[in-house]
Amino acid sequence: MTRYRSDLIQTLATRGFLHQCTDLEALDAKAATGVVTGYIGFDATADSLHVGSLLPIMMLRWMQKTGHRPIALMGGGTTKVGDPSGKEETRKLLDDATIAGNIASIRTIFDRFLTFGGGPQDAIMANNADWLDDLKYIPFLREVGKHFTINRMLTMDSVKLRLEREQPLTFLEFNYMILQGYDFVELYKRHGCTLQLGGSDQWGNIVQGVDLGRRISDAQLFGFTSPLITTTSGAKMGKTAAGAVWLKAERVSPYAYYQYWRNVEDGDVGRFLKLFTELNLDDIARLEALQDAEINEAKKVLAFEATKILHGEAAAVEAAETARKTFEQGGVGDDLPTIEIPVAELTAGLPIWALLHRAGLAASNSEARRLVRGGGVKLNDDKVDDEAAVITDSAATNGVIKLSAGKKRIALVRVVG
Repeated sequence: MTRYRSDLIQTLATRGFLHQCTDLEALDAKAATGVVTGYIGFDATADSLHVGSLLPIMMLRWMQKTGHRPIALMGGGTTKVGDPSGKEETRKLLDDATIAGNIASIRTIFDRFLTFGGGPQDAIMANNADWLDDLKYIPFLREVGKHFTINRMLTMDSVKLRLEREQPLTFLEFNYMILQGYDFVELYKRHGCTLQLGGSDQWGNIVQGVDLGRRISDAQLFGFTSPLITTTSGAKMGKTAAGAVWLKAERVSPYAYYQYWRNVEDGDVGRFLKLFTELNLDDIARLEALQDAEINEAKKVLAFEATKILHGEAAAVEAAETARKTFEQGGVGDDLPTIEIPVAELTAGLPIWALLHRAGLAASNSEARRLVRGGGVKLNDDKVDDEAAVITDSAATNGVIKLSAGKKRIALVRVVG
């Protein structure tokens, strides 16, 4: 394996983050001799990021841990446009107040991964609304737009796929790649940022920004992309039957987050340990070599370490203990996902599928029905075969009903009132 000069590139390459780079040798040399400032952009379409954003966040974290300066660029401006990359339809447009609230909420996630401050290696959270909101349209087109040809823009996957599928692509969205390229130039001018990182689906946009920096500012900028992550079975990472795996505890509890990692496919354990934990590579190699039932021990390490980074060690310990009580002792752990339902509502009775959906064990009522029909649902550890079964408060023991979907997903229904 190639040995790189800089800790930054050596770390990113050996841990599996490297997919493409505009000039890897030059970037490696620059990172070996001084502090590199690099950024990744995140649109503020929700009040939380999800596991799909975790790989780029970890790249920023490794930048800082290897002595460089990361910038988390919030798309306060570009969120108003919407990135068409990988999307089959136009996003819903959000108002300024909603976007500002989402950014404030997302900042608390980054505080878990990065150290912010005024030092040369301290992270920066920037907001592209600071420059995009004040652009004058005609001067912007004359200064920046002249460097983008329609011919080239039509070759970008984000545009080409929409057109091939005859799906609408608004002129608003068509501008996104120009704005993203301009972001890179602005960050170079404001913060000396010379590196943009992102997923491989962003390669075309990143290269446009590198080229724009050369044309406008005669700057040597670099682009670096990571591979898009799917599971061994080919599924998109970060999706479960109950929906997206969010990074805020208010949306997905530390226990549910732990269980997400605990339940990854066997073939993904070694790769995910490299990408989503900070264990050293020798320890990962030892865990990756485990076979058959022993691979579960490696999954527990993955779940614990990933949960510790996001939610803290205490939450990781509690989640691991809840899992142990629930699955190894056959009891009910203290930190299981719990919903409360008034006794009056249960006296009349609720369909089993409605309980599953409300408890977060299924993304929809129809998904819950399919779970029951498939034989994967248990009520208080007894299998439920009838999707029309109605559950009343008589099913509760000490005011609690235990619901299971499959072997690993459990929730409690607490009867109140």
